[in-house]
Amino acid sequence: MILGIKKLHELVKNNNLVENLCEREKNNPEGAGFDLRIAEVYSLEGSGFLGVDDRETPQIELLAKHDPNKDKSDNFYVFKPGEYYLIKTMEKVNLPTTLSGIIFPRTTLFRSGLALFNGVAQPGYSGELTFGLSNLGKSNIKISFGARIVHITFHDILGEGSQYRGQWQGGRVATDGEEMQV
Repeated sequence: MILGIKKLHELVKNNNLVENLCEREKNNPEGAGFDLRIAEVYSLEGSGFLGVDDRETPQIELLAKHDPNKDKSDNFYVFKPGEYYLIKTMEKVNLPTTLSGIIFPRTTLFRSGLALFNGVAQPGYSGELTFGLSNLGKSNIKISFGARIVHITFHDILGEGSQYRGQWQGGRVATDGEEMQV
């Protein structure tokens, strides 16, 4: 079952379900979830390895991030055609083991030629969310930091889910060298 806004606002207030929501999402949200905003942009470089027991993601480089001291007209990033990026949200989710979060791109992304690579926020996950973003179009696309880019809906889990114990807990973006999976 998808939780409605009234229940979500209650969980934000009483259980800190989502931290750092913008005023729009606190006071006048749309649909049955929250829009989340872009805070950081990363590039990937080098090789990676995804093994049965161990893994190593390509190295990342922070390209740009939200700067609250900058004027809005100077606080953006330009996504170039054919490039792949990792992006991180301004908001942090704190999921109990009774909820999971499903992430969808806002339609303006694909209307601009951008593809979002996303997943599920597992029960018990706490941290900012990271997604892949690729410009599949032919135009440079400028996105202001703080712009709404994804929509997250929250779903009840019948019974209770298992606590997320993965290494991405806390909003980590990449591995720091090779590591064993938990």
